[in-house]
Amino acid sequence: MAPGNLTRVTEFILMGVSDRPHLQIPLFFVFLVIYGLTVAGNVGIITLTSVDSHLQTPMYFFLCHLAIVNLGNSTVIVPKMLTNILVNKKTISYYECATQLGMFAIFIVAEVFLLAVMVYDRYVAICNPLLYTVVMSRQKCVLLVSLTYLCAVSTSIVATYSVFSVAYCSSNLINHFFCDSVPLLALSCSDTYLPETVIFVSASANNIFSITIVVVSYSNIALAILRMHSAEGRKKAFSTCASHITAVTIFYGTILFMYAQPQSRHSLDTDKMASVFYTLVIPMLNPMIYSLRNKDVKDALKRFLTNSCCASKSV
Repeated sequence: MAPGNLTRVTEFILMGVSDRPHLQIPLFFVFLVIYGLTVAGNVGIITLTSVDSHLQTPMYFFLCHLAIVNLGNSTVIVPKMLTNILVNKKTISYYECATQLGMFAIFIVAEVFLLAVMVYDRYVAICNPLLYTVVMSRQKCVLLVSLTYLCAVSTSIVATYSVFSVAYCSSNLINHFFCDSVPLLALSCSDTYLPETVIFVSASANNIFSITIVVVSYSNIALAILRMHSAEGRKKAFSTCASHITAVTIFYGTILFMYAQPQSRHSLDTDKMASVFYTLVIPMLNPMIYSLRNKDVKDALKRFLTNSCCASKSV
C-alpha cells in the first residue's frame, strides 16, 4: 500500500459525532433510543410482510427488502458508534474499517436502487393495472431485487478498493463516527485524485440512473392520476404513492448533498450531520412512513398481535 520508507497505518481513531465530553452520555442515549426504534420498526416490517398472507404482494416484497437494507445500514454503523462513545480508546482496525465501509456501501447503494424499483412497481400498478400481475410476477420481482444487490456489491467492491488502494502513513484520526470514503481519503498521504473521481462518478451514475427512473415513473403516474375521472380513484392512487414520495425526497436529498459533489467542496462537520440523518434517522423513519398511514400494514399488525395473544393464551 504505502511506500517502503513510510509506516503503514494499522488502525484508525474515530472522532465520533462530537468531541465535547458533556455531550457524550446524552448522545449515547439519544442514539440508543433511535437504534432501538430502528430495529423494532424494521424487524416488524420484515416479520409482517413475511408471515401475513395479505402482504404477499410485490409492493410489500420490496418493502421487506428495504427494511432489511435499513436494518443492515444502521447495524453496520451504530453499535460501533455507541461503543466508542463509552470507551476512551475509540479505535477501529484497518481491516475492520475496510469491512465497515464495504458493508455500508452495499446497503446504501441497495437502498438507492430499491427506492427506484419501488416507484417502478407503483408506476406499473397505476398506469398498467391490467398487466400488473404479468409485469411484476414473482420471478421478475426476485430478479429486480437480485440485480439491486448485484449492483450494490459491485459498487461497494470498486469504492472500497479505491479508498484502500491509497497510502495511509501518518495521521489516522478520522473526523467521523464511522469509516466513510470522504474522511478516509482526507487522511491519505498519496494522490487521491483517482479514487475521488471513481467514487464521484459511481455515486453520481447510481443516483442519476435511479432518480431518472423515479422522475419518469412519477411523471407518468401524475399524468395517469390527472386523467382519472373519479375523485375517489385519484385519492386512492395518490395515497399509494404518498409514503414513497416522502421517503424518496428525504433519502435522495441527503445522498445528493453528501456524495454528488467534489471532495474539495465537502465540509466534514456538515457531512457528519448529514450522515447521522441517513444512517440513523432515515432507517428509523422509513417503517413509520410506510406503516402509520398504511391501512394494510396496520391491519396486518392487528392480526399478528391478535394471533400472538391467542397462541399465548392457549399455551
